[in-house]
Amino acid sequence: MTKNYRIGLIVPSSNTTMETEIPAMLQSRKNQSETFTFHSSRMRMLHVTKEELAKMDLESDRCAVELSDARCDAIAYACLVAIMSQGSGYHCLSESRLTGIAKENGANVSVISSAGALVEGIRTLGAKKVAIITPYMKPLTKMVVDYIEESEIKVTDSISLEVADNLEVGRLNPLNLLEIVKDLDITQADAVVLSACVQMPSLPAIQKVEERIGLPVLSAGTATVYQILKSLNLKTEVPNAGRLLSGSF
Repeated sequence: MTKNYRIGLIVPSSNTTMETEIPAMLQSRKNQSETFTFHSSRMRMLHVTKEELAKMDLESDRCAVELSDARCDAIAYACLVAIMSQGSGYHCLSESRLTGIAKENGANVSVISSAGALVEGIRTLGAKKVAIITPYMKPLTKMVVDYIEESEIKVTDSISLEVADNLEVGRLNPLNLLEIVKDLDITQADAVVLSACVQMPSLPAIQKVEERIGLPVLSAGTATVYQILKSLNLKTEVPNAGRLLSGSF
């Protein structure tokens, strides 16, 4: 018997990648006993600035209500920097609040966030030190670095691509990361975060980079899928998506 899982995504209005990479990963599992459908609710945001992110985050409550109306089996808040720019540990507060809102609306679902998923994904790999690539301007990258380090994970190096327009972030060629990662100092790292942003495409490069550098490689997107599968009590395995989704964890 095939079971269908409804996946709810809370996304910035200008985000295009989350609704591309997450379905691609889940549908590539080719498991005859499961199917997935995807349902989005959007928060207005065009430019990746601290001010726009804070304003956008206020809309997440409405999105949680809308997706709980659809009785989604899993809901993911798909904007890492919107959470991390709010200060240390905010993903716990956000997830708790949104889960409570969904439950008040009759949906027994735990809301996860890509920010919390990335931190947990790094921990799941057993990594204590990571090197990261972001599309953000340097001040926002620093907020992400600080947030990760406040979660007791050392960031040994970071690269900021400095693309402020969120639509342009979604148009970046993921295979360019094969070259960009060569400039990332990974000598002290236990793992590499190839994209600390769910809007920056990276899925086609994850496995290639992992095989090249010999370290676990993950992204905000792969970490989010890991948490979605875990919340659904499904095997955490996706082909060609890096060690986190190898089914070993």
